[in-house]
Amino acid sequence: MILDSQTLIELYTTMLTIRRFEERVASEFYAGNLVGFVHSYIGQEAIATGVCKHLTNEDRIVSHHRGHGHCIAKGADMRKMMAEIHGKKTGYCKGKGGSMHIADFSIGMLGADGIVGAGLPIAAGAAMAAQLEGKGNVAAVFFGDGACQEGEFHEVLNLAAIWKLPLLFVCENNHYGVNTPRSYSLAAQEIVRMPDAYHIPTKMLHGNDVQAVFKAAEEAMSVLRMGEGPYFLECETYRLHKHFLSDSLEDLRPQAEREAWAKKDPLAALEAKLLSHNVLNRADLDRINEGILAKVEEAHRFAIDSPLPEPEDALEDVYSL
Repeated sequence: MILDSQTLIELYTTMLTIRRFEERVASEFYAGNLVGFVHSYIGQEAIATGVCKHLTNEDRIVSHHRGHGHCIAKGADMRKMMAEIHGKKTGYCKGKGGSMHIADFSIGMLGADGIVGAGLPIAAGAAMAAQLEGKGNVAAVFFGDGACQEGEFHEVLNLAAIWKLPLLFVCENNHYGVNTPRSYSLAAQEIVRMPDAYHIPTKMLHGNDVQAVFKAAEEAMSVLRMGEGPYFLECETYRLHKHFLSDSLEDLRPQAEREAWAKKDPLAALEAKLLSHNVLNRADLDRINEGILAKVEEAHRFAIDSPLPEPEDALEDVYSL
């Protein structure tokens, strides 16, 4: 173990919170209680957890369509998240955004979006704002391997490099864009080769190891907060659900591959380490789990008891020039 016990317990608690929240959302979706698309973060919890542990409310992040884990790791209110996913008026976006558009500016969560790569230029703006403010704050942007095929990916790499923006690029490389493997669609193969061409410090790591993510993010922060420019992390991981929750979408990833990655479950791996190193015992784990389940159920009950938006609410929060 390379981290102290308290930090490990905090990381485990955040990861388990993400897992239990996502499981509850999946249960609601398959019960027919949710509308729209839901992209589960299960299997990738170590990345958001390890990175966001180093961020304050003054640091800004931008997420993507698989963003619930980023929200929770950044400190978002699960009640407002669950209400938003249920389309309720008490949600973060008053029930108008749904699963893919949760934002909370008060904690530096600038939002998620459903367009691949669209968060990158927003994050560049957030990093420029941090640079101009001169308080040592940073921005971080989470994106998948599919976003590395978009034009704005290279535009933002270039801008971040020439302007020395305090921007942390976090590529959650789960190897697939829906059912298309990265090995087929990305000629560069090793994603870190692309930011390296812009002379941006890079690191490739096992994204299912929260300790590795934590330490890599810590190293990146030392560069970013000193004003030395951007940093790029490629975190190799794997989503344990299909691209989005669905009864109809076929998962074309090889069965043997899915089974192999299931054995690398980041949450199970950390739990095993905590037990083997006597950081926690089984009773401790059960107590943490029960506390989290209670909070998730409270969030669910808040969402169910909350009102739906009224028809006239469609005219609120609409702006024109």
